[in-house]
Amino acid sequence: MAEESRIEQLSAAIRYHRELYYNHSAPEISDADFDKLWDELKSLDPDNSVLHEVGPEPLPGTVKVEHIFPMRSLDKGTTDEDIIHFVTQSTFGGKRFLAQPKLDGSALSLEYVAGNLHRAATRGSGERGEDVTLNAKLVANVPLRLNIPADCHVRGEVVMPLSVFEQKYRDVSPNPRNLCSGALRQKHGDGKADATDLVFCAYDVKFVNEAPTATNDSELLSWLQKAGIEPAPWTVFESDRPQLEMIEHTKEWSIKRDDFEFEIDGLVFKLDNLQQRENLGMTAHHPRWALAWKFPPEEATSVLLSVDWQTGRTGNVTPVARIAPQSVGGVTVENTTLHNPGEVSRLGVKIGDKILIVRRGDVIPKIEQSLGRAKQEDLVGRYHADGTPFAHELPKQQEIKIPQICPSCDFDLVVEGAFLKCYNMLCEARTSRSILYWCRALEMDGIGEKLVDQLLDAGMISSISGLYELTQGQLTSLERMGEKSAQNVLSELARTKQMTLGKFIHALGLPGIGPELASLFANHVKTLDGMFGWLHSAHAELGDEEYGPELDGNGKPHKT
Repeated sequence: MAEESRIEQLSAAIRYHRELYYNHSAPEISDADFDKLWDELKSLDPDNSVLHEVGPEPLPGTVKVEHIFPMRSLDKGTTDEDIIHFVTQSTFGGKRFLAQPKLDGSALSLEYVAGNLHRAATRGSGERGEDVTLNAKLVANVPLRLNIPADCHVRGEVVMPLSVFEQKYRDVSPNPRNLCSGALRQKHGDGKADATDLVFCAYDVKFVNEAPTATNDSELLSWLQKAGIEPAPWTVFESDRPQLEMIEHTKEWSIKRDDFEFEIDGLVFKLDNLQQRENLGMTAHHPRWALAWKFPPEEATSVLLSVDWQTGRTGNVTPVARIAPQSVGGVTVENTTLHNPGEVSRLGVKIGDKILIVRRGDVIPKIEQSLGRAKQEDLVGRYHADGTPFAHELPKQQEIKIPQICPSCDFDLVVEGAFLKCYNMLCEARTSRSILYWCRALEMDGIGEKLVDQLLDAGMISSISGLYELTQGQLTSLERMGEKSAQNVLSELARTKQMTLGKFIHALGLPGIGPELASLFANHVKTLDGMFGWLHSAHAELGDEEYGPELDGNGKPHKT
């Protein structure tokens, strides 16, 4: 009875979360957590009907489209063993396979009649989708007319270039995928994203009448290119043991996925030979000749325990989230940034919430969204990075309080758009991080955060210039600083007494001035005197309103 009850719970949960994902673009759990529900149900009841459903029916009130060629899901895999099983067992030792990146967007079917775009529909349940023709016509590279007058259904994924997402929509949505779905299904052009910012990448084509002569699927992808539709990039493997090349392909894409222009969450492997596909056939849920291999999850859930506010070198006061330890992409995360008060407001996250955290490549993990109130069980079974067990009581749910004064110097903070700033030029936190930035930019060995804080606490320095007045005696008076270590520090400081103007400007850590811009500016002004002259001219030309007034030591404008 307990097992039957669990099966019912899992079935209901999968349908519920699938409805939120496909019809509302508002998932409450991560893909990894959904896959756990799916795998558990599959282990308890492999023939459960929920496992054979592609997605939910379209929402009531939308125009339904019957798919002449059903849009099936694919069998899933996440390990090398899954690839080996697919090649040797599912396809009975196939020799030639095609691979494409598994694009993370919104599935779309384009129906062409005599080469003219007749209708576009979402995947929906796989049997019926939603008519989104008007919005699909706005997608940048969807042709209204093919170069070949064919009757066909082109299947693919609508995605948003990551460059567009970062430039226009980062503050609107946690990820491009939700924007793709919303832009296709909006009724009055009032959605969060513009359909003209989307791109269509094809992966399949079905022909209503006679298909072009082709032995392999890769030939049909080439046909799509000639017809004027761009397929997702593909690679063909052919050997006696193609699984070895396919496994190597997953490793290559695991590295280069972060440089790809669209978000992807894995690779799709398919038998390339069309007749072999026909012979293998389909299950009720998926074709036997294809496998969707997903990257190891780089998103997971945790609990927001508290929020600290830290002042940076430019005066920005940033909220730092303390979370229950969670491994994401092979890294155990216990702290992550919430960026600024604007991001806190956008996320609507509270202390005590269950949260979704995401790590893309080597990027610092970030909180993607709140999943609602956490439970004590969400804190169970966690370990710190050193392997010691984590123990913590579930905090009371409460709003994140935005500070009014600097957490370092008690100076009144100023709200600037989404940011919170401390303008006290003597703020110890700003000074510490500015000095540390200087040392790191000049690649000084042996001068890290701990030493900089020791020097500030001892009153030995109060600015970058103070570093160059340090003596051997001062350094050796510090805890755990021997003669040799002190001499190494002085040697590094002596080495950086001469540098190029570009490196000097970069090391100052001015907002928005990275090494490349610093180098360009240095080439323009030539010398330090030239830089001061340029700044004086810019101030005179723009005035205080655009240039900004000079500040005194307290961060306030000089009185004139």
